Amino acid sequence: MKYRVNENCIGCGMCETICPIVFKVTDEGFAVAIDEAVADEYLASAAEAMDSCPVGAIEEA
Repeated sequence: MKYRVNENCIGCGMCETICPIVFKVTDEGFAVAIDEAVADEYLASAAEAMDSCPVGAIEEA
């Protein structure tokens, strides 16, 4: 499974805090997701990050 961060991102950093392997906040202040399938051991925390996003900016890609 892959994830992407859409234009609703406010750069709060919640996703990076929960799953830093998959999500990073860039120097521009917005989050991005890695551009590859998430390894099985990180699927649960990536899903938690998606569910925890306060603006719903994380989507399954």
